Amino acid sequence: MKISRRLALAASLTLAAGFPALSARAQSYPGSALQTVYSSDRIMNAVTTTNTGRVFMSFPYWGGGGSGPTVGELLPDGSMRPFPDASWNDWEHSHDALSSFVRVNAIRIGPDGLLWVVDSGEANVGGKPNPANGAAPKLVAFDPATGRPVHLIVLRQGITRFSYVDDLRFHNDTLILTDAGDPGLILVNLRDGRQRRVLEHQPCVTDERPMRAEGQILMTGNREARIHADQLEVSPDGETLYFQPSSGPMSKIATADLENHTLTDAQLNARVKPFYDTPTTGGTAIDGDGNLYVSDVDHLRILKITPEGQGSTFIDDPRLVWGDALWITDTGALWIPAIQLNRTATFQHDGVSRVKLPVSIYAVDAHLKPSRRY
Repeated sequence: MKISRRLALAASLTLAAGFPALSARAQSYPGSALQTVYSSDRIMNAVTTTNTGRVFMSFPYWGGGGSGPTVGELLPDGSMRPFPDASWNDWEHSHDALSSFVRVNAIRIGPDGLLWVVDSGEANVGGKPNPANGAAPKLVAFDPATGRPVHLIVLRQGITRFSYVDDLRFHNDTLILTDAGDPGLILVNLRDGRQRRVLEHQPCVTDERPMRAEGQILMTGNREARIHADQLEVSPDGETLYFQPSSGPMSKIATADLENHTLTDAQLNARVKPFYDTPTTGGTAIDGDGNLYVSDVDHLRILKITPEGQGSTFIDDPRLVWGDALWITDTGALWIPAIQLNRTATFQHDGVSRVKLPVSIYAVDAHLKPSRRY
């Protein structure tokens, strides 16, 4: 495999930046600490909980494994109720993109207590460009108590025809989203509705090195897979955004700079700082003390990275196949959806799924301090 000059330059800058080495001395949990929260023959790609203990999950369009809601609430008896109702989960028949889910990629309870849903529309990361007249990506925020939508934001101004809107975090009145299809971050101002793209095609958001999972380079057909800006977290004090392409490394930037409209993209990029040389990552979370939890999908483990950039193994176990969309509950448990993304047909040379059902969400009761910024 040839290494591009741009990739080689990025690697040299990474070394020059002096990323901290992984520490073996920090406390880690044994695999026996993993508790199974939920198992399913359908692949889920996100889980989130309210402060009253309600549990919501999303199931991606590529999951397969039978029928069921795209967004559901896990009931105490173990059944899955469509949320907010069956109509929102019936895009196949309604084809009303403003009142149904098309392709949900992320869900999370926000600091406002609403259930936010990231619907990527008819985009397909790594696939054909968005249909010109297709369903655009959108954000929908529901009141969990009533099931009614409080916000409906169509993302037409912040995207390109190659966009795949991936994930969401919050900072005051700003929504921060990653674009995994066309590298960049998307900022949405909740007060005036303005959408703008920042750091477009900069190295800090561009997947320029091979993605590795379970010892193999991820492929889509006969070419290497690329998932650009993907994971992001806001520090508990709200001052720093951590972000990365799926293959790493992780960078950071001050949220004040990110939201400064007077900075050009070049000026903004100059304020991005390297943070940690993360491996290929499926999902992240951040606790109330500013520690990041990062899934290492190549070595089937979760890393813990301190605010000072010191990393250690938090837990490793062969069941943690592609930990995705990590979540810290109000009781301080780290929930890990192990969704086996790398084993799906999308990432197999022959297009045949090698997912071993069921897939599960695991929990580590680590007594973490939740971050209210999510």
